[in-house]
Amino acid sequence: MKTIRRLIYREVLTSIALVAMGFLALFFFFDLVDELQYLGKNNGLAGDSTYQIRHALLYVTLLIPNHLYELLPISVLIGSIFVMARLAQSSEYTILRTSGLGPWRALKLLLWLGAIFVALSFVVGDYISPASERAAQLLKARYQSKITVGQTGAWLKEKQASSSFIVNVSELSPDNEMRGVRVYEFDNKGLIVSTTEAPKAAFSSGTAWLLSNAMRTEFAVSSGANAVPEQARVNRTTVASFRWPTEISTEMVSVALLRPDGMATIDLFNYIRHLEANGQTSQRYEIEFWRKVFYPLSCLVMVMLALPFAYLHFRSGGITAYVFAGVMIGISFFLLNNVFGYIGNLRNWQPWLAAATPGLIYMAISMGAFGWLVLRR
Repeated sequence: MKTIRRLIYREVLTSIALVAMGFLALFFFFDLVDELQYLGKNNGLAGDSTYQIRHALLYVTLLIPNHLYELLPISVLIGSIFVMARLAQSSEYTILRTSGLGPWRALKLLLWLGAIFVALSFVVGDYISPASERAAQLLKARYQSKITVGQTGAWLKEKQASSSFIVNVSELSPDNEMRGVRVYEFDNKGLIVSTTEAPKAAFSSGTAWLLSNAMRTEFAVSSGANAVPEQARVNRTTVASFRWPTEISTEMVSVALLRPDGMATIDLFNYIRHLEANGQTSQRYEIEFWRKVFYPLSCLVMVMLALPFAYLHFRSGGITAYVFAGVMIGISFFLLNNVFGYIGNLRNWQPWLAAATPGLIYMAISMGAFGWLVLRR
């Protein structure tokens, strides 16, 4: 049995590696072509600020882990189908079956192999890809001078003991400095208490922001003896350095400014808790969180889909049609996974259901194919 396991694992791993490298090379080329339009541009600052070919090469290289995370289930499917179909074509799989490799034992072998790619997908998607994605965005921002989203930047909200705050961050600089910061403070009745605007701000030990050259406007109302408002006052002051205590961390600002699918699972979870604690909608981020949880498990579904191809009978020719079928199945899974995310967000579905439905559909298909082609024959 060890010999059979080594044979199948060696063939499948080699095939998956070749497919993954082929896809990554293709995406590397497309990303590099897309970056050529930015060559020679600079951010208007002094120093080495011109975007050159070496910067473009480094940028697209940093995008590889994210592409690997997205393409790994498809690569597992295509590589596994190719090996299973080739073994069936050469009658090697028939010999393995006569040697004691029954359907359930073969499924168990492939599931163990799929578990390896589940672990690999989790490590790449939760540790390597977020770090490389952030480094790529910061590298690009160094020559575009900012990281921003939309026309107004990111909006965040925080509730504290006696006040609530709404914060707007326009941009995030390459050195992790916030620009165009505005802080609006409201009391428990929803009345505005103060506004603070600063051209830039920095994170301070995770529990406060330091706003530089802040323009602070305070609104105060004096009351008479009968608690009737008599006069409203507006006080404006300029502070060289203003410290604002807050629990809004670097990761939360990054999630708001960067793509949520490029963040680690724990960062998304903390950001969702922050949104819920402050009465903000978190549907989009919850769906992305559950996608990050379920997406690595799709590698198990892919190897289950590949096993029935070993029980097909080839009359003549190669296995091109079956490999093409694997490509189409993988692409359809990728598209369905994204479509259900958008539909779940629009229809306000349960986040875990929107994220898990594509995997459940393809698992049902794989189990149906396994039962029809494997167990009934």
